[in-house]
Amino acid sequence: MKGIVVAGVHSGCGKTTITLGLMAAFKRRGLCVAPFKAGPDFIDPGYHTTVTGVAGRNLDGWMLKKKTNLDIFRQNTGQADIAVLEGVMGLFDGYDGRSEAGSTAQLAKWLDLPVLLVVDARSMARSAGALVQGFENFDPELKFAGVLFNKVGSPVHLDYLTQALEGNVKMPCLGGVGRNPHIEIPSRHLGLVTSDDHGVGDQMQAALADLVENCMDLDALLDSLPRVRTGAPTPPQKKPAFVRIAVARDAAFCFYYPENIELLEQAGAQILSFSPLSDPDLPDNIDGLYLGGGYPELHARTLAQNIGFREAVSLACKNGMPIYAECGGFMTLCRTLEDLDGQCHDMVGCFGFTCRMNKRLRALGYREITLNRDTILGPTGVTARGHEFHYSSLDYSIPDDHGEKSVYDACDRTGGTRAVPGFEKNRTLGSYLHLHFKSNPDLPQNFVQACFQYQTERKFFRK
Repeated sequence: MKGIVVAGVHSGCGKTTITLGLMAAFKRRGLCVAPFKAGPDFIDPGYHTTVTGVAGRNLDGWMLKKKTNLDIFRQNTGQADIAVLEGVMGLFDGYDGRSEAGSTAQLAKWLDLPVLLVVDARSMARSAGALVQGFENFDPELKFAGVLFNKVGSPVHLDYLTQALEGNVKMPCLGGVGRNPHIEIPSRHLGLVTSDDHGVGDQMQAALADLVENCMDLDALLDSLPRVRTGAPTPPQKKPAFVRIAVARDAAFCFYYPENIELLEQAGAQILSFSPLSDPDLPDNIDGLYLGGGYPELHARTLAQNIGFREAVSLACKNGMPIYAECGGFMTLCRTLEDLDGQCHDMVGCFGFTCRMNKRLRALGYREITLNRDTILGPTGVTARGHEFHYSSLDYSIPDDHGEKSVYDACDRTGGTRAVPGFEKNRTLGSYLHLHFKSNPDLPQNFVQACFQYQTERKFFRK
């Protein structure tokens, strides 16, 4: 197997477009592509999945340990011909300005993969030589496959850029991509639009593949890439299923780390997918419920109109069913959701808050949580890592007796204390945080055990 990292000099230079173009072109050649994304983002892996037909995976040097990242990579490249890792921000950007921790460069070194450096060449000519030279020399341990200029104005412009590299850098210039607004990925308030909202269909995939193939010698790139020795992956141990957990999956609930679901299955859960947008009830005979993130605010009217779903979840909460909800799922469990037009939509009402959308970002960053009380995810003192990114905020003006209890003590990536909303009522736990279960595999084990306890209680009371 071969592998490559697609990294940029900064955010917005075109990494996603180039990455998708490479994946589409490799797939067109009949190669099996294993897609990966650096950082906690859910949206890019969705695009990767659509283009390659293989589940996109996140690798992250802060949320997950080195060994965990290597395990995820090994376990998902066994059948692949080539692995493609899309970077995050600029190549060397991590969670502070002093170290490589959390950066694309760190992952490239851990995985021993060469880097394709994407440079936004707008308003630049000879200066590109200094820029690329700086990136090439900044960390001698990094290997580069070459540089690809994006948003090139003309063939003459590309000539100037190529000349600027001659005699100044060792890495080859692999080509230049012209400006093409027809295949740019439009933005959404969480960085990009989702693959569900902006379908990368056959026509778009063909255009992306053509874009890359027309601007660079793809065969020469493939020939230059060294083979990657991943080692034999450790096969996961999977228990026979003894609980049933419903997982919300549709256009409103689409943000899940695949490992979270897999760890639940390995712990003994049978996963049943359903759609809160279209299904009038929860799946039959379930012992737990997982509501992931997404964009419920874009589907608030439909969710409000699905009274059967809302009543079923409300009843499950009252009956003590273990329910875990992240970000968009948490918003759905609030009393009401107020959109940007000021219109309020009735939600499930497990928590007495009003969730209000804002035009400006309300929270962004890595978080480490410590449970300050016993919960469905584990006992007091359990820690886990994840990230927070949302435009909504909570109205805390609720009656004192509504029953919510704060469950998280949290800090950011620097260790500074953060006020992160995380609440539990009965056995329903909701938070803005997206936790990665691989940061602490005890979490899914504990959740499955809570579901089993609920199952046992139901059987007892039926007698």
